[in-house]
Amino acid sequence: MAARFEIYTDKAGESRFRLKAANGEIIATSEGYSSRSAAKNGIASVQKNAPIAEIVELD
Repeated sequence: MAARFEIYTDKAGESRFRLKAANGEIIATSEGYSSRSAAKNGIASVQKNAPIAEIVELD
């Protein structure tokens, strides 16, 4: 299995997404969105911005 995004509805009725690694481990989860289309926009933002994101150590 390749890495993949999964969109689901949480207990509060909000749409969320999680990113799963190829081994099935969840490596990222999103905030709650009001709709599935908003969650898809969140996924698109991660796909666009993650490859160029800076790594910052805070401690």
